Amino acid sequence: MICRKCDEESASIASDYLRRGKVVVLPTDTVYGFSGIVDGRHYSFHTDREIARIKGTDPGKPLIQLLSKPEDLKKYTRDLVPDFLLEKWPGPLTIIVHTLAKGGEFSTTAFRCPDDDWLRKIVALCGAPIYSTSVNRTGLPVLDNIKQIKDEFGKEVPLIIDDGDMKGGVPSTIVQIDENGQVKVVREGRLKI
Repeated sequence: MICRKCDEESASIASDYLRRGKVVVLPTDTVYGFSGIVDGRHYSFHTDREIARIKGTDPGKPLIQLLSKPEDLKKYTRDLVPDFLLEKWPGPLTIIVHTLAKGGEFSTTAFRCPDDDWLRKIVALCGAPIYSTSVNRTGLPVLDNIKQIKDEFGKEVPLIIDDGDMKGGVPSTIVQIDENGQVKVVREGRLKI
């Protein structure tokens, strides 16, 4: 199914697909992304594995998780994230923090609060973070042309939200908070730190 972002019901349609464990293509504030709901208290769909299968990537490769509001980060980490970073949210900044993994061990998770009201509404409607990773096959360029996205992935995902071409889209900047609370730039993207 193809739905235009400007359609009144597009956010409700997208969140409905996501809540049913489907992987969809959504426009973000940076590039088009594959999205699926993150497993948690209410969901156990393993959409990260399906995204990895579609992209042809390692199923263990971690994916960015989108939040509906900056303060939601506190639900997932005890790391002290510097105010100068949190002030950049919503925006094209991904912050990797320490999170408690299954079994009581610590792991790291990458979170982002996107600068797009429509996308944050979808995350809020889901009641859980959603994964986001660029639309492309592993090792190939990110697709920014909606026709190419439809041609390449239209048979592999049940929903694509069309917001036109996103020429020149630049992925988010990624920073990591280390064990000592220091900030390290992992990937320089659209936002300069």
